[in-house]
Amino acid sequence: MLWLVIAVIGQLLFAIYVTGFYGRAAWHGHPERWDQVLPHGYVAGDTFFNLVLGMHLLFAVLVTIGGALQLIPGIRRRAPGFHRWCGRAYLLLAAIMSGGGLVMLWIRGGVVGDLSQHLAISLNALLILAFAGIAWRHARARRLDRHRRWALRLFLAVNGVWFFRVGLMFWIVANQGPAGFDPKTFSGPFLTFMAFAQFALPLAVLELYFRAQERGDPRGQLAMAAGIGVLTLPMTVGIGAAALIMWLPYLHA
Repeated sequence: MLWLVIAVIGQLLFAIYVTGFYGRAAWHGHPERWDQVLPHGYVAGDTFFNLVLGMHLLFAVLVTIGGALQLIPGIRRRAPGFHRWCGRAYLLLAAIMSGGGLVMLWIRGGVVGDLSQHLAISLNALLILAFAGIAWRHARARRLDRHRRWALRLFLAVNGVWFFRVGLMFWIVANQGPAGFDPKTFSGPFLTFMAFAQFALPLAVLELYFRAQERGDPRGQLAMAAGIGVLTLPMTVGIGAAALIMWLPYLHA
């Protein structure tokens, strides 16, 4: 619960940033301001890909908020109908957003990072598509326990971009500056590691969590809870650093 509360707060801060910066710039007719954060994000005259990027950003906000709502136990218990319809929308938007991300990465180009990061992003997108399909299939068959597990895997995979930013900012704070990568080219061994760890590490922890639940060993469950508690600390630092350095300043830009 501690991890969930802090993660939801961090994701809502991210949603506020995307809405307040990208959404406000588009609303006031200045989408070119997106390039302050996204190199080649907005390209004058490229209507189709600008629209794809705009929809991608909008879906990112909706998926972030929708994912948080899906995880709140009280909503699942007291409003099961809302939970189901929100879940259907979540699955659809996650799939569309992943497809759009692949289009922007491999067709439009201009995405920062090297080939290793692009391959990791692509793998993350493919996992999102696969997890969404499996979660939907189990929900349709009323296999709710399996659906829950795949939905949780989907939630973590969808938030890979968020985990990347939080992990990167924790790393920079811990090292008091960039370490293991070149901030100008945005490439290096640490960024390659983070590109894969952004989804592989959360998914690995989730599998350990499932095993601790299945075995029912109090000592194992206590160890798992302690492990999640330890991992929550750097996540909290990363959220705070990302909010103060990356997100909130752009709300006033």
